[in-house]
Amino acid sequence: MIRLLVILLVIVIVVLVLMMIRMRPSPPKKQPPQQESPREILKRRYAAGKIDEDEYLRRMSGLGQDW
Repeated sequence: MIRLLVILLVIVIVVLVLMMIRMRPSPPKKQPPQQESPREILKRRYAAGKIDEDEYLRRMSGLGQDW
């Protein structure tokens, strides 16, 4: 009789654990990285001090032209 109760208790615990695992929220899906526009890249590089103002303006004016 006691063996039957222990087996039943183990089954109940296993079922509860499996239910908890199944109900756990799934991790959020990773979104693909956003593509930066050339203008945004230039703005970021200028703000970081990687290019000077003349280079920034020259490249921005080049982006404004239709080739």
